[in-house]
Amino acid sequence: MAGIKIVGDAEFDLHCQKGFIKKSLFCLLMPLFFMSPVLQANSLSQVINQIKPSIVGVGTLQATRRPPSSLQGTGFVVADGYHVITNYHVISKHLQTEKKESLVIFYRHAKSDRKDQIKYRKVRVLASDKEHDLALLRIEGRKFPALKVEKTRKPQEGESIAFTGFPIGAVLGLFPVTHRGIISSISPVVIPAPSSSTLSVKMIKRLRNPYFVYQLDATAYPGNSGSPMYDAGTGRVLGVINKVFIKESKESILQKPSGITYAIPSKYIIKLLKQNKISEF
Repeated sequence: MAGIKIVGDAEFDLHCQKGFIKKSLFCLLMPLFFMSPVLQANSLSQVINQIKPSIVGVGTLQATRRPPSSLQGTGFVVADGYHVITNYHVISKHLQTEKKESLVIFYRHAKSDRKDQIKYRKVRVLASDKEHDLALLRIEGRKFPALKVEKTRKPQEGESIAFTGFPIGAVLGLFPVTHRGIISSISPVVIPAPSSSTLSVKMIKRLRNPYFVYQLDATAYPGNSGSPMYDAGTGRVLGVINKVFIKESKESILQKPSGITYAIPSKYIIKLLKQNKISEF
């Protein structure tokens, strides 16, 4: 059997054109080995560019307060472009309506990178799912570009993911930041406590009806609560980043909770939308 000759790009193309290995599987597959890793990076860049217009800050606005705005977390637009998903704990603060405090979303002007081009839009809480720490908000005014939420495919451990939001709130400015990693584990939201003395009422309820969450090999920060976790290749939302709720369950016995990041599965987003008769498209 003749040996296989290793050739460079130009010589390989010449061989294919002259018919030495014409129409062979080798001709069809070999170019894949010469593809630059930059193509993969560009693919993620394209996904991020598609994601960013749908990312909003979630917080409150009160004209007499200094500063008047308070960013509490991140949210993202879904369904028909008039609805936002975030964590329930992000919007659970009691509004001082008597002082004209409003729940709002913050976003940057699409055609400007100037810090003073930050806009806001009033929203109202349409529904909430405290068990899974999710909230559904309704936007006033024009609609936003919406993200697609995964409904059927179940992510597996080892899959590449990314999430985009506002880490550390507004300290770094209202510029969406993206982190990338993998799903490192799919595990129960709560684990049995070593002794009954460490059990809380919340933990007991969750032990009765446990569900699974995604543990990520990527670091999120408090302002990332409510950020979409999405497939790094397609941009479809797979879950919602959670920095408070999960740690109360999985890491409640730790004196110094870890920096591990968790995400609530997207199926609970779909359930919340269906319960409120909102079409995803």
